[in-house]
Amino acid sequence: MLALICAVALGGAGGLWAASRLGWIEFTSKPATGATVTAPFASPTPAPSAADLESAQTALGVRMAELEQRMTRLNLEAEAASGNAARAEGLLIAAAARRAVERGAPLGFLEDQLKLRFGNAQPNAVTTLVEVSRSPVTLDALEQGLAALEPTLVAPPRDVNVVTRVRTELASLFVIRRASAPSPAPEQRYGRARTFLETGRAEAAIDEVRRMPGHDAAGNWLALAERYVRAQRALDLIETAAILEPRDLNDGSGAPVTTPSAAASAP
Repeated sequence: MLALICAVALGGAGGLWAASRLGWIEFTSKPATGATVTAPFASPTPAPSAADLESAQTALGVRMAELEQRMTRLNLEAEAASGNAARAEGLLIAAAARRAVERGAPLGFLEDQLKLRFGNAQPNAVTTLVEVSRSPVTLDALEQGLAALEPTLVAPPRDVNVVTRVRTELASLFVIRRASAPSPAPEQRYGRARTFLETGRAEAAIDEVRRMPGHDAAGNWLALAERYVRAQRALDLIETAAILEPRDLNDGSGAPVTTPSAAASAP
């Protein structure tokens, strides 16, 4: 009996060991009754202090100010680039209008561009150029007209009485003037007028013609010359407006040209 009991005990022990090795039976230990198991937890993060909050707000304000200054600088640079482009286009339009007027050609599409860009800055100059372009006057035409009037301008008028003619002849016998002063002789005045026209000084040529004896017969020529002078002055005004950046200058779309002011561009 003792041997049988020992055999059974050894067989059961061997079976339990084999079952545990094969994973059929698990042996777990249970915690003692009344014992509580607590999971570990992270320590709470301390709340930021008032000094830390104030420092963070200051840093954020500085960053926002830098971003605003950068955006303002970019806007000013964009406005300056747009204004410079519009002024350059206006100057090109003025130069093209000058070439057309000097050649005696019609303005064509330049008329609309002049009204659009310079209509507010120089309305009188634009109107003058439009009127002159519809009845152009060239420097060559003025030179040819002056050459045709030479006999009439140099000769004294014929519709004066004998007393006036004799007085004019006697006054021209002796002329007292400075050595550096130009000669008042009609032939000399005519020569200076031709020289002034050849060099583009139409206004000085007009003054010489008006002081010649036969200037009454040159009324049509004087009117054409004055129209030419007005056109040149109008062109000068438009070119000056394109260079000096007036506030009323417009771009190609008709909008005013914006230029950054000195106060806005200062840091």
